Amino acid sequence: MREPSQSYDVAVVGAGAAGLTTAIFSRRFNRARSVVLLEGARKPGAKILVSGGSRCNVTNATVTERDFWGGRASIVRRVLRTFPVADTIAFFREIGVGLHEEAGGKLFPDTNRARDVLDALLRESETVGAELCPGWRVVDVEQSAAGFRIVTDRGVVRAANVVLATGGQSLPKSGSDGVGFAIARRLGHTIVPTTPALAPLTLDDGYAVHRTLSGVSQDVELAVWVDGAVAVRLSGALLWTHFGISGPVALNASRHWLRAQLERRAVAITANVCPGARFDDVDARWQQRAATNPKASLDASLATLVPTSVATAFTRQLEIDGSVALAHLSREDRRRLSKAMVEWPLPVVGTRGYTYAEATAGGVALNELDPATMASRVCPGLYCVGEIADVDGRIGGFNFQWAWSSGFVAGRALGRSSG
Repeated sequence: MREPSQSYDVAVVGAGAAGLTTAIFSRRFNRARSVVLLEGARKPGAKILVSGGSRCNVTNATVTERDFWGGRASIVRRVLRTFPVADTIAFFREIGVGLHEEAGGKLFPDTNRARDVLDALLRESETVGAELCPGWRVVDVEQSAAGFRIVTDRGVVRAANVVLATGGQSLPKSGSDGVGFAIARRLGHTIVPTTPALAPLTLDDGYAVHRTLSGVSQDVELAVWVDGAVAVRLSGALLWTHFGISGPVALNASRHWLRAQLERRAVAITANVCPGARFDDVDARWQQRAATNPKASLDASLATLVPTSVATAFTRQLEIDGSVALAHLSREDRRRLSKAMVEWPLPVVGTRGYTYAEATAGGVALNELDPATMASRVCPGLYCVGEIADVDGRIGGFNFQWAWSSGFVAGRALGRSSG
């Protein structure tokens, strides 16, 4: 284990995706700058290793500010454009990690091993001369006349500049304990209240439907209703589970449900099993089906639109006889079914929390960071990168792209800086 020297030009707190990227580019842009990575865990990069089912969804083929929520979109856009996806692909190819595209534009390492992504980053940080000190947990950062005193559980390290790359609070077993938020607040930053993001949703135990459908996946459109109006519509695969719902679309919806809860606003979620269609469209389709195939049973017809088990759950929940021929389906039942298909209420009562969340919503207020450098506007010499900032992306490699982009922006600025 390497022991840090007494002082450095740059101290990066956290050796995850954003921290490693910052350290690498700080040294690439200026080999004269001394850089240390202070990592609380004995083995860095835990979140990289577990991401994407241990395959690491490095980025996405198309990434824009519209794939993110949180702070001002114009700031996110500027950071992403400084180090776009094409540069990310080239960077990883350069350090020995080729990427390939899969469904949804997701880019994975050709080896399908997250370990290879982490090893390449660690190898490159060593190659450029950044010092990595695992097992040095930072508990506080204090301003001093010469820059900063970084207080760790093993002693004090001094640095002219400090980069907070501590992550958020998601997947706490990876070392994300929220300490970066407390440090940033003490150094003068506003912390937008945090919640889990990309977390599975739990449903009311009394609902029971999810337990009968556990393991079933289907494409849906979820509508998040806030104060009686649709705030956002999200499409994608939904996975029914024993505790509720998961899958990409549920994970994406979680941050919106939680933010509304945080703001004490009335929030609800409904599922449309005919994505893009509305009530009149679906009702008209049932009338047409009844006209063209009047002897077909409701269950059989419904099973052509949704998984068979979901079709059965629909008719049971609505107390409609699934064996009825379409020609004999009453107008009232047909309209109730059509309504349920486009607005099936999901009794969400919570999420599985930070333990299962893949990201954190909230964090250091984005307007307090300079998008050209990721430098603090309130504490000279301080930089914030990655998940600690009030930026959270949808599932599909977007949060990693924010880590690479923000890390590059900070690293380049630190390399070019004379301070």
